[in-house]
Amino acid sequence: MPDFSNVKTPVDATAVIVTAEGTVIWGKGIGAATTAVGEICFNTSMTGYQEIMTDPSYAGQIINFTFPHIGNVGTNDEDIETTNPAARGLIVREDITTPSNWRAAKHFDEWLKSYDLPGICGIDTRAMTRQIRDHGAPNAVICHNPKGKFDLDALYEQAKDWPGLEGMDLAKQVSCTQSYEWDQTAWTLESGYGTQDAPQHHVVAVDFGAKRNILRCLASAGCKVTVVPATSTAEDILRHNPDGIFLSNGPGDPAATGVYAVPMIRELLETDKPIFGICLGHQLLALALGAKTRKMHLGHRGANQPVKDLETGKVEITSQNHGFEVMPDSFPADVEASHVSLFDGSNEGLKVKGKPVFSVQYHPEASPGPQDSHYLFEKFVKNIKDVA
Repeated sequence: MPDFSNVKTPVDATAVIVTAEGTVIWGKGIGAATTAVGEICFNTSMTGYQEIMTDPSYAGQIINFTFPHIGNVGTNDEDIETTNPAARGLIVREDITTPSNWRAAKHFDEWLKSYDLPGICGIDTRAMTRQIRDHGAPNAVICHNPKGKFDLDALYEQAKDWPGLEGMDLAKQVSCTQSYEWDQTAWTLESGYGTQDAPQHHVVAVDFGAKRNILRCLASAGCKVTVVPATSTAEDILRHNPDGIFLSNGPGDPAATGVYAVPMIRELLETDKPIFGICLGHQLLALALGAKTRKMHLGHRGANQPVKDLETGKVEITSQNHGFEVMPDSFPADVEASHVSLFDGSNEGLKVKGKPVFSVQYHPEASPGPQDSHYLFEKFVKNIKDVA
């Protein structure tokens, strides 16, 4: 155990990060005055911090933002991806400034406090990013105490004892607990969110931690969307008589979630109904098809990730958030890679030969991020039309 007896708290420190390796980093507290433990990951996005903090895929993680000015456009009630944020906390370079945006309804610091989310500022976030790049994502505790009182030994033990994301099923924690209908469509500058009142197709979305903007994209593409819990069986899903099935994004280790999700997906594959998966849904589909997954050294988190479509040769700039990957060399003969990362060559998509089944590792709904990949929702709808 590290010896913290000679570590003195700086006079102006009101927050601290303590890693499972014993590293201590001091700063100024923001958000809620509380303690949180999780895996520190970094996100390179320049915008959309509210959407990032409310993305269910960040369950169990403390987000280190590489962009220095986080919080300067405030927050509002529209730019959220789930009702209760699943992220554990955040790390930023500069202190939160007064909001400067016409849509701002609440200061970011006030918003963080309302969700009991702690944060720390005054940190060299790019140096921390280099540490993660070189040594992997550390488990750590972030503690905000306005009085500047910290028990480093206890915080270290908390960080050391946290089991980490590998082997952890978090989908159950962020999934809905009962089925519901979704008809809200994408946001526009002129009228905000709309309503899909004339759907042409019925899609059942399995909620492993679905972002709201994914559901909006499905509704905007002409679909009635029925959302069902992550633990739903194939019988539960087929009872709704869907035209297509969507497997959502979500947090945690796909192998752990796959214990109950993979048998369900395998039964759905036997129906030959169109299936579309995103992020965790992509990984779970791969497992159901016989492929393997593994935890990545860094993961991909940001809105500037280049991905190549292997069929067309086109490059899409994508939004991503994942710490596990599918191993393409484990694909069975009837499955082939459809997209590849131009950062590190990792798999970014798959398709099943002769079946209307495909998935991508990245987030075509963006929110935040570029909209290069919105066409995938239309591809899913085309598959539904072709099968009908």
